[in-house]
Amino acid sequence: MPKPSFPGQCAKKRFMVKRVLPAEAAGLMTEGWTYLDVRSIPEFDQGHPAGAANVPLLHAQGGRMMPNPDFQRVVEANFPKDTRLVIGCKSGGRSMQAAALLGAAGYTSVVDMRGGFGGERDGMGRVSCAGWAESALPTAMKADAGKSYAELSGKK
Repeated sequence: MPKPSFPGQCAKKRFMVKRVLPAEAAGLMTEGWTYLDVRSIPEFDQGHPAGAANVPLLHAQGGRMMPNPDFQRVVEANFPKDTRLVIGCKSGGRSMQAAALLGAAGYTSVVDMRGGFGGERDGMGRVSCAGWAESALPTAMKADAGKSYAELSGKK
């Protein structure tokens, strides 16, 4: 007897996100992968991996983080679906969400960087996985030309 089906039950594709450590992410960048920093604009402006592009998953508004309704549109306007993307954030939570979202949207080469820019912390605030900055990898304070959110969001 066939199992009953429910509309939309299997409509969403599940995307298993591969995770890499900061040193592995840096190695991928030397092979032509693009680092997509999904932190808010103020976070990105305080320091980011050298060469990173910034498309916030969430915006800082009034002391709170609010979803960026244009996240997927801006990514799709700037990066073809076969772009090899390393996704990073502050400590790994937002980047994992963004990587899963992009994978489900059809991006074929997406990895999440564990530890983010500042490192994963345990319940006591101790570093459980060093981030990009703590791994002494190249950082920048200013976005490369064409890689700030202001520039990327202007593309249609």
